[in-house]
Amino acid sequence: MLEETYIEGASRWHPLSGDTLGAVRAGLAPRARLAVWPALSLDVGAVLGSLPDEGLVEAVWQDTDGRVHSALADEEDHAELTVRMAGATAAALMPVYADEYVPLFTAVLPDSDGVLRARWRTEPTPDDRKWAFLKSLRAGQVVTGTVTETAPFGVTFVDIDGHVGIINIPELSWRSVAHPSDVVSVGQRIHTEVLGVDAVRGQLSLSLRALQDDPMKELTAQVGTTVLGPVTKFVPFGVFVRIEEREDGVEGLVHNSELTGSPGEDPQLGIKVGSALRVKILDVDLERRRITLSQRQAATEV
Repeated sequence: MLEETYIEGASRWHPLSGDTLGAVRAGLAPRARLAVWPALSLDVGAVLGSLPDEGLVEAVWQDTDGRVHSALADEEDHAELTVRMAGATAAALMPVYADEYVPLFTAVLPDSDGVLRARWRTEPTPDDRKWAFLKSLRAGQVVTGTVTETAPFGVTFVDIDGHVGIINIPELSWRSVAHPSDVVSVGQRIHTEVLGVDAVRGQLSLSLRALQDDPMKELTAQVGTTVLGPVTKFVPFGVFVRIEEREDGVEGLVHNSELTGSPGEDPQLGIKVGSALRVKILDVDLERRRITLSQRQAATEV
């Protein structure tokens, strides 16, 4: 089997034989990195039976039409992988970790004039290990790391087993955050959830808030109740009121039409930042992250 890596993090597989060598060679991408592996096993059942109890592998199989497929799988994906491989004529499990990645031999494809201009590294390097590490992750997975830096532009850098992941400021907390240092500190060990992995660019996006309780969900049970809260800011179409008894509490909007101003007057007249307003919670929209409040309806219930 020939593994053709045509860009970093993306590869395809080709079965090799005396009859296919010419066609395979003609279809290889310029400057591709090549790795030759043993032939696929004809005992597909034995290959499926050797799936590890835990950890990631890459399954490679050939269908009845001669096409080769591959998929990454861990212990949670075994059932789905077995279905996908139904009818396969040959298969193998390939390692994904750099220290286990030992093909029969590797090579780099020269240009059509015979000159080797590609700059692939054919021996394991830190970048290879990073790629293998990223390839082993999946969205939703929980990983633990150490905060190494809180940048002023709102990004937190986290060391995960020697690899750097980032947390953008909206993913630090469900609540308003002015600076990452308000939530985490350098040297702190934190649990985060993997949001996305880009093995080609070497990027790992993490979320701290994904493992936290969403305060807005708790407020859905309070729809229809009346609360007292301070005005936090003004907008042309209404005012925002904090409805939790904490400095970083959740805020909701009271539209101008729901303020108790006199007819014909500015509905915001007499209200200032810090003013306490009694408001009724009309709606909590989790998807749009909006809370709708009414001072007028709260007043009718007094």
